Amino acid sequence: MTASPARPTAERRRDAERTRAEILTVATAEFADRGYDGARVDEIAARTSTTKRMIYYYFGGKQQLFIAALEAAYARIREAEQQVNVDHLEPADAIRRIAEVTFDHHEANPDFIRLVSIENIHRAEHIARLPEMVNINTPAVLLLDRILERGRATGEFRTDVDAIDVHLLISSFCFFRVANQHTFGAIFNRDLLDPARRDHYRGMLSDMVVAYLTTT
Repeated sequence: MTASPARPTAERRRDAERTRAEILTVATAEFADRGYDGARVDEIAARTSTTKRMIYYYFGGKQQLFIAALEAAYARIREAEQQVNVDHLEPADAIRRIAEVTFDHHEANPDFIRLVSIENIHRAEHIARLPEMVNINTPAVLLLDRILERGRATGEFRTDVDAIDVHLLISSFCFFRVANQHTFGAIFNRDLLDPARRDHYRGMLSDMVVAYLTTT
């Protein structure tokens, strides 16, 4: 009886990619829920169709797995931004669109917010081990820079603000709304994620950023 032929390399590669993606998805949720110190590789393995040994094979260890989860989380928001075509929009409308994309992403991905919060608790020690993070985030800054340049050329935007300033402004509002929803709600009795107020906050963000850029 002859042995069955080995699966084609392409199929094995697809299986490996699916396994790695599954591990990352579960690991992201585990780290977001329990923090870096509280997360357990054993628990991640138990919630996937793989083993702890395979997790170490794919990622090398808990620290590398956390770094990979961070990298993937940042890559997703950058990918969402890059998929938006704003070249045909007027500068103010383009800025509004970028703000809306960030708003929507952060609301839909609370685990991203938790991962970033956890990494800040650890003083960015894991991101510091990932030089590729600069390359991941550079396109977002360049996109904003192009929009700002168009706005400055028409005299619509002020000239003393750069792309990182705008990124900070947008991210701060979107991040706070998700990260601080519980403490804010307990103190002020207002649900920042109340669907009835969603459009209000989304418009508030866009108005705020455009007003800042057009104030002389």
